Amino acid sequence: MSMHPRRQVLGAAAGVAVAATLPLAATAEARAVGEAPSAGGQQGQWVPVPDPVPVPLDTYADNDGIDTAAARGGNFDGSGYTFPGEELPAGRVEVDGIAFQFLSSGAGAKNNVVAMGQRIDLPKGRYLSALFLTAGSYGNASGKATVHYADGSTTTAGLGGSDWYSAGGSLSAAYRYKPDGTKDEHRVGIGTAEVWIDPQRDAVALTLPTTNPAEANKASLHIFALSLQPAAQGRALALRDARSTFSLLESSGAQSVEATVVNAGTVAVLAGDRVSVGVDVPGARTVEPARVTRLDPGEQARVRVGIRSRVGTAPGTTQDGTVVVTGRGEHVTSSSRELTLGVPDYQPTEASLSGHQAPYWFHRAKFGIFIHWGVYSVPAWSPVGKQYAEWYWNHLQSPDNAVYAYHREKYGENFAYDDFIPMFTAKNFDPRAWVELFRDAGAQYHVLTSKHHEGFALWDTKVADRNAVKMGPKRDLIRELFDASRQFTPELHRGLYFSMPEWFNPDNPWMGHAPRNPYTQEPVPYTGYTAGKDYVKDYQALQMLELIHGYDPSVLWCDIGGANDSVSVLAEYFNHGKNRPKPYEVTVNNRSGIGFHDFTTPEYTTYENTVVAKWESSRGLDPFSYGYNQATPDAAYMTAEEVVRSLVDIVSKNGNFLLDIGPRADGTIPEIMQTRLRETGRWLRTNGEAIYDTTYWSRMAQLGEDLRFTVRQNKAFYVHSLTAPGNKLTVEAPVPIRGGDKVTLLGHDRPLTWTVSNGSLVIDVPEAARRAGQYVWVFKVEWQG
Repeated sequence: MSMHPRRQVLGAAAGVAVAATLPLAATAEARAVGEAPSAGGQQGQWVPVPDPVPVPLDTYADNDGIDTAAARGGNFDGSGYTFPGEELPAGRVEVDGIAFQFLSSGAGAKNNVVAMGQRIDLPKGRYLSALFLTAGSYGNASGKATVHYADGSTTTAGLGGSDWYSAGGSLSAAYRYKPDGTKDEHRVGIGTAEVWIDPQRDAVALTLPTTNPAEANKASLHIFALSLQPAAQGRALALRDARSTFSLLESSGAQSVEATVVNAGTVAVLAGDRVSVGVDVPGARTVEPARVTRLDPGEQARVRVGIRSRVGTAPGTTQDGTVVVTGRGEHVTSSSRELTLGVPDYQPTEASLSGHQAPYWFHRAKFGIFIHWGVYSVPAWSPVGKQYAEWYWNHLQSPDNAVYAYHREKYGENFAYDDFIPMFTAKNFDPRAWVELFRDAGAQYHVLTSKHHEGFALWDTKVADRNAVKMGPKRDLIRELFDASRQFTPELHRGLYFSMPEWFNPDNPWMGHAPRNPYTQEPVPYTGYTAGKDYVKDYQALQMLELIHGYDPSVLWCDIGGANDSVSVLAEYFNHGKNRPKPYEVTVNNRSGIGFHDFTTPEYTTYENTVVAKWESSRGLDPFSYGYNQATPDAAYMTAEEVVRSLVDIVSKNGNFLLDIGPRADGTIPEIMQTRLRETGRWLRTNGEAIYDTTYWSRMAQLGEDLRFTVRQNKAFYVHSLTAPGNKLTVEAPVPIRGGDKVTLLGHDRPLTWTVSNGSLVIDVPEAARRAGQYVWVFKVEWQG
């Protein structure tokens, strides 16, 4: 079975009105929502879901992005690189349970559409959504799509594609073709994206976003296929992307089988419908079925079914099985799939590693603390908001960089970077105070730089003396932090950052040369390191294994990539779990130098739309630095309001927020950073239920600039207002609410009066409620049945 990670991007439709948002009031006589009669006239009847309708794009195709070894001439990204036709489908193909018509990949054929505002005609009809196969060239690409209806009205939505070079994707290739026709052995991918359509109106056309032409260094959105999902008239459910995983449910330790349940009809699913998802497969049994107790028309929910292998079923056994949805005691729908039973040992190949995914604790956690701490914390200087202070040594190499002149003036031309090592003392390092601060900030995990690009290790590495035990602090800083975390904040997960290359390592200098005096160009020592090693096998891989076996981090946060033996190291990292209590699981990001990853890592930026594949955005409290920058004034740091708004925005789009602090060389955390973390923690103590263990709303992440949405599956829906509300909050979106549901503002316990008018939720917000909020005001819709 395919284990490739998905990179679905959901659009954020604005102004969509569906059957779930008929006018109603929160009164006893309010009309129940979504109880439209089915096509057969019987409310209890489940009706079939129409098949997706592929829309031919041949007449719109304007880019040749696919080549084969025998047929050249394509130019996907404007630089001459192309997808390999040998690894991609042609014609009709099913992706994540949706039928698409993939364009021809023949020699010279145009096989994708570069989104430049084209209007695409649609077969007139009523649809739930438009589904796309997309990819971005030169970065993630997105923009606003417009759906046109027969009555002349429109709705708009975000449509995007992830960078093809970020690997993975619903359709994935192990390599791409270079302009000269040779293979670039780096995985590339095409993902799925979805734009919601109002099923109450006849759609007739869709206008694509306007991005850039396919040119070098310009982000362009490419469309490879388009299919429409018709709406079923009545009570209907569809099942998508059913698959076994190697993840374990935290509640039972059972193996998880995942599937997406889509309400493809015009009637809301409620608790009384008794919708349940189970698995029927030889060699295993369902021990934890998934329940769906609230799902409005057009919404979808990713569910997890727990199965346990029967005695005698070897881990890794594949069997044909069926994921089955029942409701009201009847069979509703099912999906037959080849399922892998049990969790076999991982092998040192990307194919084997691709079975791994981000663990469920990481999905629930949402908020972590990044800590950049090393020798760079001694000089701790760069122009404020311009460049990373932790890159001091590298900045020092360029006469055009401000650090070059600063260092000469402050320390002199003969003061080498490694002369800072004795000044990295950590004398005031209090690991208990650190982890208790992280806990008080509301974080669920922390990630410390075990070794940055400078090559100075914060643990007792045995492969070089260039470390904090032999030099500088003369302490195992990782051990102290992890021990304190286990003792005083055991609820926190512990992670480690690791730089794959080093700037000036004599055996593999990332910057092309061993250490030298930047002013005279004379060689200087790489203190504590003896040259002559195989950098990857005798140094990098061994250090990573020391961290895995010696400290057992929950997160391995690699950086930069480059030369590596990551397939072997990560297989050992995941297999090491045999010695961990189940269902304890670990995770790795996308910077280990191979295509496989559990999550992606944008820096100082986020995504415009929901990205279904797990991601994590990181940035410092500093305006543009992870390491401590002594030049940064307190007023330039993020405010608590900015932190909270960023957290809410990221979580609403399925991301985690890894917020960075930069301690000083003596181990103290600047007071302004402590203040900001504690202020964030106070907000989370009141509003955390709308952040932790939530998921994105499948309709949209945001509405305008001020509203964001999250969902606690089967329990509640949250509207986050990034600005202080007035005496009424109007949400022009199909909020899943019905008569009898309770609306409150977190921090203000009294129920609020609400109505739905013209498809918009209107909440009365008294002054006392407004005063109870701060930074972001969170309105909770608590579902009652």
